[in-house]
Formats: sequence, structure tokens, C-alpha cells
Amino acid sequence: MSPAPIPKVLAFDVFGTVVDWHGSISRAVTALRPGVDGDAFALAWRAGYVPAMRRTMAAIADGSGSFRVLDELHLEILRSILPDFPQLADLSEAEIQDLNKAWHRLDPWADSVEGLTRLKKKFVITPLSNGGIGLLTYMAKRAGLPWDLILGAEVFQAYKPDHRTYQGVARVLDVKPEEVMMVATHHSDLDAAQDAGVQTAYIERPDEMGPRKELKDDTPKERHPLHFKDLNALADYLGC
Repeated sequence: MSPAPIPKVLAFDVFGTVVDWHGSISRAVTALRPGVDGDAFALAWRAGYVPAMRRTMAAIADGSGSFRVLDELHLEILRSILPDFPQLADLSEAEIQDLNKAWHRLDPWADSVEGLTRLKKKFVITPLSNGGIGLLTYMAKRAGLPWDLILGAEVFQAYKPDHRTYQGVARVLDVKPEEVMMVATHHSDLDAAQDAGVQTAYIERPDEMGPRKELKDDTPKERHPLHFKDLNALADYLGC
């Protein structure tokens, strides 16, 4: 088997790989109502993410609905879980809307900005996220994430792990799929990317799920031999 070509484009999962969604959401809700279990709230909100995307794609497939950006899905999930947290029962509509925008204000991991800045010197870097363009733009502006461009899910009218997303990066940037490397902290994301013909690199994020470390599997997998402790380690490997 011939060696993989040197990638031209690095596409990054964002939630968990580049930013700390759990810690950021937990801090946002406890700042709003100090008595709330921030860990449980963050996990409950995130738990609705995949089912909501599946419902959207099923509605598109049967003609009963259209594509929806993640801000809309997040708000729908938020409203559905509020009854499970009595301390949040008195939230005003303005507070609910602002809490939903907490996903725009997620904090980067300690190595993210430095690692991305190093990688940007040699490669085109872009998020490949199920987040929308607006969400990802406001997040990048606040966190200092130095993307070359922002590819939100609405560009492809699909969410990962649909192959159209990974192959769409190659199409948009006029490169071959094998010249794209997907960088993520989720094995399922990398499995789908590899099936779509894209190179892969795994980034360890042992704290992604907060204190529930048993929920996070950072074990190296044979299928994805490029496995790094953080983005700076990836930059070292790629000679940046």
C-alpha cells in the first residue's frame, strides 16, 4: 500500500476537540443559577444532540422538513430538559435565549489556539463541525481560533457522520479527499471520515465529559494510528 499523501487541508471537529463544551456549559448554567448541577445539565443537553440531528435528517429524507442549524436544535433540546432542573423553572425567555448562546461562547482547550496557529502556517485549517456558520464564527471570534475559513453544517445540508460532509471539504477547497485530514477526539467521527476517503488523526481529550471520565474513550485504535495527546503534538508530528 502506498503511503498517504501529505495533507493539504486539516478539518477539525470542534465540540470536544477544539473547545471544552462540557466545562463551558456547566460554568454558564451555574453562573446563571448557582444551585444547578452543572455536570448533569451539560450532559443532559448534549445527550439530545444526536437524536435531534437524526430527526432532522429523517424529516429531510421523507420530505416533511428541511435542514435546521444547530442553534435551533440546541434551543429545542434546552426547552425539553428545563423541567428536569427545578432551579431553572423561573428562567425568563431572554435568559433561555442567552443560555442557548452559551454554545457560541465555549472556551478552547489550553493548547488549541497555539496548536491551530502552528498548523495554520503549513496547512489550510477549517472546522468541520455540525455547528452552524454563525455559531462557529462567534465562537472563533471570542476564543481566538485562527481558522482560514469556516465550514458549517449548512454548507453541506447534512451533519457528520454523513459522507457528504467530509467529501464536501475536499470539493469546496478543490483537493482530493485523501488530501484532507480529519482531526477529532471521537472515534466514530474518524471512522466515518476514513470511510469517506479522508485521512484521520485522533486527539486525546480525557476531560471532555467533565468528571465522568469513564464516559470518554481515548484508547488508541488500530484503525487510526495517528494518535496525539493534543494539537501541539500533532503540529510537532506534521513539522509545524
